Amino acid sequence: MLSAVIEVAVGNLRLEVDLEVDEGEVVALLGPNGAGKTTALRAIAGLRPIDDGRIELDGCVLDHPATATFVATSRRPIGVVFQDYLLFPRLSALDNVAFGLRARGRPRADARAEAQRWLDRLGLADVAGARPRSLSGGQAQRVALARALATDPRLLLLDEPLAALDAGTRLWVRTELRRHLATFDGARLLVTHDPVDALVLADRLVILEDGRITQTGVPAEVTARPASRYAAQLVGINLLHGVAAGERTVRLGTGTELTVADPLPGPEVAIALRPQAIALHRHRPDGSPRNSWAATVSEVEADRDRVRVTLAGPVPATAEITPAAVAELDLVAGTPVWASVKAVDLTTYQR
Repeated sequence: MLSAVIEVAVGNLRLEVDLEVDEGEVVALLGPNGAGKTTALRAIAGLRPIDDGRIELDGCVLDHPATATFVATSRRPIGVVFQDYLLFPRLSALDNVAFGLRARGRPRADARAEAQRWLDRLGLADVAGARPRSLSGGQAQRVALARALATDPRLLLLDEPLAALDAGTRLWVRTELRRHLATFDGARLLVTHDPVDALVLADRLVILEDGRITQTGVPAEVTARPASRYAAQLVGINLLHGVAAGERTVRLGTGTELTVADPLPGPEVAIALRPQAIALHRHRPDGSPRNSWAATVSEVEADRDRVRVTLAGPVPATAEITPAAVAELDLVAGTPVWASVKAVDLTTYQR
């Protein structure tokens, strides 16, 4: 189990993180660029001493400034997979995997035999003699993973492990990585800014913004009830804030009122609205649904078989519709539209 209370200043950023990862758990640390994700990982790995706090792994103190305790990176039972893998270019895949074992005093023949077992396990037996420049992105990622796991660590740190892959390779490697992570018994901490990687690989999400943890929970919790605008954008949800104006009525900051299906949980309310739940019309919809408002299209962005339409107006939100609907409505930036949403599609929770 990892228990890390980290306080460290890096430039203008003051990182203050209280993080735990249980044995057998995969935790994803997500956040925008500059939030402090990599700094936290480097502190846990021993690559950056903390200014204050305490880092423990399985009850062993690794870094505690108050008692002048600091365990060097080479002595920590931690494996790291870096974003660019950092494989040694002059060493073969086999010797890259054997490197950590050799650094810990294992005889050369013994280390190479163990490295070969790890390459076999990860389906890399046929590239054991190859150097990094001749490996594909997926192969290099698995060699880096084998190198990290070969030393039998208690904690595995993964820093954007899929960021260096092209889109065509990423899906397959993500699936393979998930399968290999499931065979590791220790704690696993994944640093990423990609919500798909986090949702597929992690048991729990920790959202880091401006050096502070703003939300933590299982993926379903964070997706259903994002605590910040960043978290909402991360999981593809519109997040609105308002105050109670009736048992089932929320008044937004713009003055617009929305009707919800269930009684409100408190006087200050957050509303989660799925982009797919917003319907768009060129004219005010028939029947005058209670949750409808005039808006202006500010951006149209195509993504495979769906199109995201950003709306400016009294309810700032993004709708997601089909390309056929975009063509039918003739939507471009500046187009006036009407938007509507059913009360049952508005999920409310207390701020």
